[in-house]
Amino acid sequence: MSPSSRTKLLACLCAPLLVCAPFAHAQVETRPRRALDSNSNTTSTSPPFEITTARLNNEPTIRIGLVTSARSVTISTAAPALNVTSGTSENEPPQTLAAARVRIEPRVLAPLPTESANEMFRVEIAVIESAAAAETVAHDVRALTGAEPSVVHDAPTNAWRVRVGPPVARAEAEELRGRLEEAGFAAVSVVGESSPPNNTQKINTNDQRAAQSSGSQFKDTRAVVNNRSSNNTGASGNTHASGNVRLAARVSPPTRGLVVYAAGAGALMDARAPVLFASPDEQSAPVRFNEKPYRGRIEVFTNLNGSLTVVNVIGLEDYVRGVVPNELSPGGWPALEALKAQAVAARTYAVSHRGQFNAEGFDLLPTTRSQVYGGLSTEQPLSTRAVEETRGIIATYNGEPINALYTSTCGGRTEDAEQIFGGASVPYLRGRECTETVEQTRAAFASFTIQTTREPFNPHTAEHVASAREVALLAVHGFRPNVRLTDEWLDANIINEEARALVELVARLAHHTSPIVTNDMVRPPAFATALALALDGESRADVLLDNADVTYLLAFRDADEIPAPNRADVAMLLRDGHLSLLPDATLHPRQPLARARAIHAVAHALEARGLLSLQRSNARPSANGALIIRPAKGADRALTLSGDAYLFRAFGETLYPVRSLSLVGGEPIVFHTDARGAVDYLEARPAPNGAASDRFSPYANWTTTLSATEVGHRLARSTGHVGAVTDLRVVARGISRRALDLEVTGTSGMAHVRGGRIRSALGLREQLFIVDRRYDESGRVVGFTFTGRGWGHGVGMCQVGAYGLARAGWSYDKILKHYYTGIELTKLY
Repeated sequence: MSPSSRTKLLACLCAPLLVCAPFAHAQVETRPRRALDSNSNTTSTSPPFEITTARLNNEPTIRIGLVTSARSVTISTAAPALNVTSGTSENEPPQTLAAARVRIEPRVLAPLPTESANEMFRVEIAVIESAAAAETVAHDVRALTGAEPSVVHDAPTNAWRVRVGPPVARAEAEELRGRLEEAGFAAVSVVGESSPPNNTQKINTNDQRAAQSSGSQFKDTRAVVNNRSSNNTGASGNTHASGNVRLAARVSPPTRGLVVYAAGAGALMDARAPVLFASPDEQSAPVRFNEKPYRGRIEVFTNLNGSLTVVNVIGLEDYVRGVVPNELSPGGWPALEALKAQAVAARTYAVSHRGQFNAEGFDLLPTTRSQVYGGLSTEQPLSTRAVEETRGIIATYNGEPINALYTSTCGGRTEDAEQIFGGASVPYLRGRECTETVEQTRAAFASFTIQTTREPFNPHTAEHVASAREVALLAVHGFRPNVRLTDEWLDANIINEEARALVELVARLAHHTSPIVTNDMVRPPAFATALALALDGESRADVLLDNADVTYLLAFRDADEIPAPNRADVAMLLRDGHLSLLPDATLHPRQPLARARAIHAVAHALEARGLLSLQRSNARPSANGALIIRPAKGADRALTLSGDAYLFRAFGETLYPVRSLSLVGGEPIVFHTDARGAVDYLEARPAPNGAASDRFSPYANWTTTLSATEVGHRLARSTGHVGAVTDLRVVARGISRRALDLEVTGTSGMAHVRGGRIRSALGLREQLFIVDRRYDESGRVVGFTFTGRGWGHGVGMCQVGAYGLARAGWSYDKILKHYYTGIELTKLY
């Protein structure tokens, strides 16, 4: 990092608030937290990469708004007593409270000031990126409310706003704002009519629930206007403005206070200012809020609504300790380098969004609107290690902390940020493949590859492709002809010794006595009867089929040539698919069987009866040439592969012999083990989630089916009055193939839903999907099936993808630089 960039970063971090990247139409994201068992290499080595340094004097403090509308809260500790500080300064010496457990309630200390009866208010929506975006919002507002909005340009800040209707009383303005917010509009404010019309700061800071975009990035490193955000953890949309905006501060007007009670002791204190609670022994007896332990201190104050706000005042590193295991569970994704990447991303997000909810008295929320923070009780040893080994490290671009967005599962590709959130292009949030390049991918597969020394059989005819597998199955069960498998050998007639060996194999696996064989057993009729006796110990067909059944089943040209004693056995074996006719629908009963047909009959019968000693499982990623499986119960198990094992891979429905197999994890496999426990036969089908780095996620692929009526209800707020939905069509896709423009056709018109609103409007996990239609008998569309990939907004670092890359041997810095283009890693303290 150049000296000027380092100075720029320090100036940014020491300013009242820190800058974050601009996005419009931010989408709140909720994601499941799953604990999946996985294997991982958790070995850590010294980073072989450069980390620039921009030294801060102290570790920053973060204020997390745990609760914002409580009527009563309980603060406690296992220590003998709580420490308490009351006042406007957090640096006042604490006092010991005569209780270890207290209840706090809000209290109105004096009548609230009343508004002037003549004071009027106006509802405004901040639209920052362009006049066109403002006109689009105005159109949507007009369709929803019937009011006539106006678009206003603020020249000093180059901001655009939409004013909704004329000035009205506060209650009416608040009601209108609620309607707009419920309809999905962001950055809605109620502004006094006497306020300066171009006060952009008031428009955006008046309501901390707003989320809007700036037209340019990092214009002013001194301040960031308070906004609504959702990193993935939720995507964020923050607006930059000139001028200093105050730090997150306690919000407690003099007319409101709180009362602290202790059981059996009545009121212990009556305070107008916020009260900070702490434990004298944080390590062994931390302070608890509603029985849940937290590091740092707990601050309680009465907010403007007359309820209680509870804030966890905590050091940045302790905060990140409580974020990482909730954002990327070590139980589900136990890869240290992935957790380290998550720690850096979470730390960076906290630094760049510090002060986001300053008007409410805190920096961040503990939910997906910021980052999921669970406090001390959710910390895990492996994630804590990841935090400690990356202490103070954040991601920067051109000397500034990045807006470190991340998404749960990207479906194999991430998207350019502006395509989802609008606003200007962000150079470090570009669409990326959630894996390596093609060349790197091929090289990476080497670590997942298992091999055999056995030369695979390459048949020249299609009918012998299945024979290769059938010969292998019988070979590992004891039928081992001492010849090299060739097309000629399979086409040749079976000899008596081979027929006898096949029947004896069947009898042994079926636990029956081997039948007496004759020289005729090489012909289909006698072979069928011998096979039937070996399978069941008697002729099942003779018992269960009558003459009419036999005649009905033997309806082919040369069936009359089958001797009477064998007719029922041939009929049943044909019916069950064990024995097959020739391509011209004849059996040639008087001709010897070709080896391929005899082997097929035996292998098919044994597999259909479940007499082959085959095991089924799902593969885990192979490591060091070992086959790793996940049993239905219990932990993963590593199996040794025999050096000359038979290997088969499915292409479509057919299994082909191969020399090597790449098992990336999730492949359905069938295998056989020899007497030593080594795998001597293995067949694998492709993993349903593919080979992208986020394939370990249960949401790598998904399908959702909705009726046309359901789609219409979900899209109503975004499309206005288009009538009953008759069709959906994706008319534009991004670099990641995500839907960016959804055309909605209805009985009364047509509308478009664009950008990140598509996912939230439809209520889908992602907008990386295709649409299939369902029709009724008249050809009318009655429903839609969305087949998609991923979970989240799809911008920034893919969390499960980071795990997959870590499993492939990537270090955390390489993971971060893969997802965030052109960044540097900077150590702040």
